[in-house]
Amino acid sequence: MSAARIVVVGTGYVGLTTGASLASLGHRVTCVDVDRAKVARLAAGRVDIMEPGLAELVARGLTGGHLSFVVGAREAVRGAEAVFLCVPTPMGAGGEADLRAVESVVTEVADVLPAGCAVITKSTVPVGTARRIQSLLGRPDVPVVSNPEFLREGTAVADFLGPDRIVVGSDDPDAAHRVAGLYRQLRAPSVITDAASAELVKYAANCFLAMKLSYVNSVAELCERLGADIEAVTEGMGHDRRIGRSFLKPGPGWGGSCLPKDTSALLRVAEAARFDFGLLAAAVQENFAQRDRVIAKIAGAVGGRLAGARIGLLGLTFKAGTNDLRDSPALSVASMLSAHGADIAAYDPAVDGELPGMTVFGDAYRAARGADAVVLLTEWPEFRQLDWAYLAGQMRGDAVIDTRNLLEPRVVLDAGLSWQGIGRTRVHVLPASVS
Repeated sequence: MSAARIVVVGTGYVGLTTGASLASLGHRVTCVDVDRAKVARLAAGRVDIMEPGLAELVARGLTGGHLSFVVGAREAVRGAEAVFLCVPTPMGAGGEADLRAVESVVTEVADVLPAGCAVITKSTVPVGTARRIQSLLGRPDVPVVSNPEFLREGTAVADFLGPDRIVVGSDDPDAAHRVAGLYRQLRAPSVITDAASAELVKYAANCFLAMKLSYVNSVAELCERLGADIEAVTEGMGHDRRIGRSFLKPGPGWGGSCLPKDTSALLRVAEAARFDFGLLAAAVQENFAQRDRVIAKIAGAVGGRLAGARIGLLGLTFKAGTNDLRDSPALSVASMLSAHGADIAAYDPAVDGELPGMTVFGDAYRAARGADAVVLLTEWPEFRQLDWAYLAGQMRGDAVIDTRNLLEPRVVLDAGLSWQGIGRTRVHVLPASVS
C-alpha cells in the first residue's frame, strides 16, 4: 500500500506508538479508544505515557493532519483499508491470554468493515487467534493478518521506525503482502508467512529472552558460590556473536507487561498441544527463585531478620526509562519484604504517589533515612550520581544491595557503606579486557 487509511484500536503503549509512527510514514491514521477523557487528552497532544519521542511524534501527526483520535471503533472503521487491533491481551485466570477485548472489537465492527479491509492483530495473541477472528467476522471478504510488535518500553518509537524485522502472517498471501507494504519506507527485512507462524514468532522470541535472563541469573548465583565475577563472565560470553551482549545483565528477576504473561500463555498453548515445554517452565521457576535469592541477600545484610527492619528501595518500575509498574520485579521484592515484616520506604524518579505496603518519597535520600539497608532494584542512571556519603549519613545501617550491578562499588565503599551486587562476591578492579 502507499498512503493508506488506517484505524488503530487501542491507545496504550503499542497502539499509540503504532498509530503515531504509521502517521509519520504518511498514512492517514485514526486512533480509537473507549476512554473519552484519554481521547480528549491525546487529541490535544497530551501524552501520558513516558516514552522518548512519542509526544513529539503525536504532535507532528496532529499538526500535519495525518493523525486523529476518536471514541468508538464502529464508525471509525468505515472506509478503512486496514484496522490494527492493539487492545490489551492480559493474562487470564488460568495463565492463558485473555482475548475478550479483541473479540469484543471484532464483534462490534464485523458488519461495517469495508470489503477487502485487512483486520490486523498487533496485540500479542495465541496461535489460532487469526482463525478465531475470521470465524467471528463471518466475512470471507475481510482478510485477517497477524503483525506482531517487537517494541521495548523506553525505546518503542525507535524500535518501530528502525525494526530488526517486520513479521506479517496471513492465510491470505495477498493480504500479507499488502500489510507488509505499509512499512515499505522503513526498508527493514520482512518475514511473510502464514498466520499461525507469525503468531508464534512473538511468543517464541519473548520466551527465548526470558530464558536468557533466567540463565544469566542462574550463572550469577553460580559465580557467587564459586568466587567468579558475573561481569567478566558475561563480557566473555557477549563477544561470541552466536550469543550477543543483549539480555546478559543479571537482576532481581524479569517482569514487565510482556514476559510474564507471554511465558505463561505459551506454556498454556503447549499444554493444550500436549507438549511438555519443560525448558520454558524451568525458566519461569528460576525467575521466582531469583527473587527469593534477593530477599535472602537483603535478610543477610540486616542480620538475618527482616521483621522490623527498615529497607530503602531505589527504583520501582520494571526497568529504567519507563513509568510502567506492571509485573515489576521491584514491586514483587517490595511485597515479599513487607510480608516478612519489613518497613519499606521507596523512591523512583518516574513514580509519583502512594503504593500499597510502602511509603514513596520524592527523593532517594529521604527513602534512605533511617534505613538498615538500601536496595537498588531499577537501573535508573541517576542513582550512579547520588551523593553516597550524604546518603550514608541518612542511614541507620550500612548495607547497599545493588541488584542491577549499576553502581561503582568503590564509590559506595568510600562512603563508608558495604556493597553487594548480583554474581559479584568480591570487590576488585578487573584488568582491562583484551580486544
